Amino acid sequence: PFVRGIADGTLPLDVFKYYVMQDAYYLTHFAKVQAIGAVKAADLETTRSFAHHAEQTCAAEMALHESFMDLLGVTKSDWELFEPSPSAYAYVSHMYRSAEGDLADVLAGILPCYCLYFEIGERLKDAAPRHPIYDRWIGTYGSEWFGELVNEQKERMDRLAEGLSGKRKKELKDRFRRSSYYEWNFWQQAWTMESWEVAPQAGEEAAYVE
Repeated sequence: PFVRGIADGTLPLDVFKYYVMQDAYYLTHFAKVQAIGAVKAADLETTRSFAHHAEQTCAAEMALHESFMDLLGVTKSDWELFEPSPSAYAYVSHMYRSAEGDLADVLAGILPCYCLYFEIGERLKDAAPRHPIYDRWIGTYGSEWFGELVNEQKERMDRLAEGLSGKRKKELKDRFRRSSYYEWNFWQQAWTMESWEVAPQAGEEAAYVE
C-alpha cells in the first residue's frame, strides 16, 4: 500500500515524512557499508567503484532527502525526537552482520536495495501521482543514472559468485533474501508508522520499551 500510494498520489504526507526520516537513517549506514566494501575489495578498481557508490549515496540520495525534508516541514525538533524504528534498526544490523564477511557477503547484503528500488522505479515510471514529492521520488529510482549503478553491482555479484560452492552460494542467497524481506518490510513499517510501543493485551494499557 505504501508504494501504491506513491504511484497514485494518495499516500498521506505524514506517512511519507516518517519514511523519509527512517530512510535517511538507513542510508547513513548503507553508505558506511558501501565504504566497508571498498576496504574489502581485492583491487584498486573495485575499491574506487565502491567508494564512488558510497559518495553517490551521500551526495545524490541525501540531497534528494534534504529537499523532501524542506517540503515536508521536518524540523530540528523532529530530529531531536527521532529514533530508528524496530525494522529500520534490524535491517541496518543485518547489513553490518553481512559486512563481517568478505566482499561477496557485503554485496549480497546491500544488493536488494539497488535491485528493488530500480524495479519499483521501472514499474512506476508511467505513473502520474501529480505530486511534486512523489513525482520526483519515482523519477529518481527509474532514472538511467540509477540503472547504471544497479547493473554494475549486479554484474559484480555474478562475477564474485563464479566458481563458488553450492553451500557458499546458498549463504549469499540467504543474505540477499533476508535483505529483500527487510526492503519489503521497510515500506510496510512506514505504512504502519511502526514504533517501539508494545501492543497491549486485552485489558492492558500500551507500553513503551525504554
